[in-house]
Amino acid sequence: MKDKLQTKGLTSQVVLGLLVILMGLLFLLDNLDVIEVRSFISFWPMVFIILGIVKLCDTQTRGGQILGAVFIGVGVLLSLDRMDIIDFNWRTLWPLFFIGFGVYTLYKARTGRRLISIDGVKGENDLGGEGVVDVTAILGGFDRRVFTPNFRGGEITAVMGGCALDLRNSSIQGEAVVTVFAFWGGVTLKVPTDWTVVLNGTPIMGGFEEKTIAPPDNSKRLIVRGYAIMGGVEIRN
Repeated sequence: MKDKLQTKGLTSQVVLGLLVILMGLLFLLDNLDVIEVRSFISFWPMVFIILGIVKLCDTQTRGGQILGAVFIGVGVLLSLDRMDIIDFNWRTLWPLFFIGFGVYTLYKARTGRRLISIDGVKGENDLGGEGVVDVTAILGGFDRRVFTPNFRGGEITAVMGGCALDLRNSSIQGEAVVTVFAFWGGVTLKVPTDWTVVLNGTPIMGGFEEKTIAPPDNSKRLIVRGYAIMGGVEIRN
């Protein structure tokens, strides 16, 4: 499991690096008058496409795949509009965001991995009996306490929103991996003092910050990986 997660993270970083290099080469060739780039494509649509591809490469949940596909779809539509192939009108199509959000909410309601507040404290049953979190905060905030004797990690996504999880009443049996994706948003994790935190994240105009004290041993390890793009990820006790 550990090798699989590390391989997956490496793949997403390679994809991100190649896409950024390709975008830089295109604009360099445009500046050198070798090709004409800016007449049919702009910077922001490419950003959405890159974000979508990176999210698809770095997710293990259906919700993450849907979010990645949405980013790519928006980027492609904006690019086609810039190229005068289609007429993409935000004023006409903005209700699709409500429809998409409703579909995503229904999907989350039918899956077992959702956090439901019970007197402000989370139980093992709230994590589907698996000790795995799957949290998405879009244009909003998510603040919960989680209690599970065998936390196994999961996935946290914050897009123009914030997510705060209090794991101080939880425990790890060995090692757990949390994948984060913060885009114009923030993720805060509060962990017990006996957890060793390992940061393997990639900040892009953002930051990863650890404020935990050194535990007596490394028997319980929390690995935090993923991306903070114009956002922040903080882990503290």
